[in-house]
Amino acid sequence: MSRWLSGLIRLGNRLPDPVFLFVGATAAVALLSALGAALGWAVPHPAGGGTIQVRSAFEPALVERLLTEMPRTFAGFPPLGTVLVMMLGIAVAERSGLLDAALGGLVRRVPPRALSAALVFAGVMSSLAADAGYVVLVPLGAALFAAAGRPPLAGLAATFAGVSAGFSANLLLTALDPLLAGLTEAAARLLEPGRSVSPACNYYLMAALVPLYTLAGAWVTERWVAPRRAGETAAGPVPAPAADPAAARGLRAAGWVALAWLGLVLWLLRPEGGALRAEDGGLAPFYRALVALMFLLFFACGWAYGRAVGRFRRGADLIGAMQSGMADMAYYLVLAFFAAHFIALFDWTGLGRAGAVLGAQGLAALAAPAPVLLLGLVLLSGLVNLFIGSASAKWALLAPVFVPMFMLLGLPPEATQAAYRIGDSATNIVTPLMPYFPLVLVFARRYRPELGIGGLIGLMWPYALVFAAVSTLALLLWWAAGWPLGPA
Repeated sequence: MSRWLSGLIRLGNRLPDPVFLFVGATAAVALLSALGAALGWAVPHPAGGGTIQVRSAFEPALVERLLTEMPRTFAGFPPLGTVLVMMLGIAVAERSGLLDAALGGLVRRVPPRALSAALVFAGVMSSLAADAGYVVLVPLGAALFAAAGRPPLAGLAATFAGVSAGFSANLLLTALDPLLAGLTEAAARLLEPGRSVSPACNYYLMAALVPLYTLAGAWVTERWVAPRRAGETAAGPVPAPAADPAAARGLRAAGWVALAWLGLVLWLLRPEGGALRAEDGGLAPFYRALVALMFLLFFACGWAYGRAVGRFRRGADLIGAMQSGMADMAYYLVLAFFAAHFIALFDWTGLGRAGAVLGAQGLAALAAPAPVLLLGLVLLSGLVNLFIGSASAKWALLAPVFVPMFMLLGLPPEATQAAYRIGDSATNIVTPLMPYFPLVLVFARRYRPELGIGGLIGLMWPYALVFAAVSTLALLLWWAAGWPLGPA
């Protein structure tokens, strides 16, 4: 195991930054398209109407298009607007302290027997706060277990499993939903130019995974991890974090605002004359407005909490919180620029559509059923996740290949995205290349100073295996039953 981990770390450290991965992928597309154009690569269009001809990226018309449409290509990148809008609201809720207080309050008010389940549940829900769960909840879980006289590393492991291995699931939409849906939509449009993918396209499945992850994580903790660490206690008494009266006041204020927001949404959804009702009574406008509604919820509740606790005393404090949230998105903007042009060139040269047709023909020749295809993508995503940490970076590379390919085999983009999300999340907790893995190791060494990377991975492997099995079975059951993955 030690040699395997050392080899994994060496291989992972040799991978360049995801930005340079996109630069290299774009160069590879350009060279491959030039070769394909020179050899006259073409495939019949699966819907009829001629052939899909591969064009060289060095063709004068494409070079002109790349240069003249560069601002439009970047600004029109599907995930960009939706992610930035949601992050403006989440930034206010996070910087006000609302998300930390809500998650911390949740785990303080549960009986000892339900502590494991509460920690896993809070960890899963912490994806609302982006990376706050790693910084706030993981050490809190260890401290709460230690205060209860139980092995602190078991509490840390349960929380880490929920935060990281369950980050794709949530009872609400998070910033990840519009981000991945935008990439899926861009990939689907390589085959169907007018195809749209809603940010809520996986909501039913992801919400159903929350109780499954909670029960599975609690079972692993109580039946596997905690018994094997019986006798381990913290060095000295570790008091549970005290509740903050100001935070309680802020949570009440945020709760009233959330109720007002719910009332507004219900009013907009009224059957007669509701602004979010279609003319035929459908809810299509509501689904398209989800990003804006979630922005308003996080913004308003964060503002109310910040005012109640005194963190937002002036308008400048509120603007500063939003500005700080946008500063955190600087790297994503750089990544989005290169990802947008990679996907655009993949489309313009015809490689995406031609590759999807050829791949679909090859898979069709194997006569593999849909569950086998979904299972294969789950396994591939989990394997790739051991080397590339960013969920959006991986999906931006995989989506243009697998989404159109699976569409030609009868699998909708929403199902392909769901399979990716399940595979991408389970192995987060067993790869040292995950950005927050060293931080979690530091937290663990407060209780076991000799603990190394291999020891932490060994602690988390049971969660990774069980979470992967539970979520994959849920996906296959969902598909077999014909249930919708989301409301849209």
